[in-house]
Amino acid sequence: MNFVDRVTLRVTAGTGGSGCTSFRREMFVPKGGPDGGDGGRGGSIFLQADAHLTTLLDYRYNAHRKAERGQHGMGSNKTGKSGEDIYLPVPPGTVALDAASGESLGEVVRPGEALLVAKGGRGGRGNARFATSTHQAPREWEPGDEGEDRTLELVLKLLADVGVLGEPNAGKSTLLSVVSAAKPKIAEYPFTTLTPQLGVVGLSGGRSFVMADIPGLIEGAHEGKGLGDRFLQHVERTRVLAYLIPVEVEDPQASYDTLRAEVEAYDPKVAAKPHLVVLTKRDLLPPETAPPAIIAPQASGVVAISSVAHRGLDELKEELWKLLAGSVEPSSDDAVPLP
Repeated sequence: MNFVDRVTLRVTAGTGGSGCTSFRREMFVPKGGPDGGDGGRGGSIFLQADAHLTTLLDYRYNAHRKAERGQHGMGSNKTGKSGEDIYLPVPPGTVALDAASGESLGEVVRPGEALLVAKGGRGGRGNARFATSTHQAPREWEPGDEGEDRTLELVLKLLADVGVLGEPNAGKSTLLSVVSAAKPKIAEYPFTTLTPQLGVVGLSGGRSFVMADIPGLIEGAHEGKGLGDRFLQHVERTRVLAYLIPVEVEDPQASYDTLRAEVEAYDPKVAAKPHLVVLTKRDLLPPETAPPAIIAPQASGVVAISSVAHRGLDELKEELWKLLAGSVEPSSDDAVPLP
């Protein structure tokens, strides 16, 4: 399945039904009064978080969704039927932006949450609503209000516990492939990971967490170099970060500092997340050689591993679990529960 994390979608809520002009016609009632009913409400459009979805692909090829209009009012004070609301399923972690203004309309994080993105129009009043003691035969009525019509930009920010960051060929995909059942593309050339990859990492005692492999970052990524900073949106929702530094690079300290600077330039809040430094490809060092020293006062620690030789992986998983235990769960204050 193609991974799509950003789409443009037009949503049109239903127009409210018009009010009715009607007068009672009853046997033995020579002067029947007004009995025109109100129009029904137009259908609204919501985004709904669906745990079974991981991509916005469905909205790339069907980019306009429209809700039903409300039915017109009828005689005998009958209100028109309201239009059906539409719930558009999206992956958890989807953010809705107004494409015209860039304003955030909210986001849905947990399965079952819903977010109103286009409100249906109010139904118009029928002539029965206009009757007064001095105006007993009104013929006034109101048309229904138009439903909201707007273009959305939907942005998916993957929900994961651990975000794995590193320069190209730092060993991110290899690590994910050996600690989880994920099968990311692995090769010896840069930028083999073109889309974020998720994997569930299992630990003893039935514990587990979700790890996300983010495409490689290079210096200047926040300015659009390499693959740019587009995929850093996916670490906004992670709880902790793991910075992968290969022991074979010429200057491991510079590599770590570059990664930290790029994340800081993208979003200081992301850079402030708890993080661990992971020295990868330890098998390339001679047996008695110590891993290079990394000065990282803000990190919780430094772990050296070899994904190929399966060395240090248990220690890494336990260290990440400790970090997760003290981190904050992602949340959304803008979403509302389904009725």
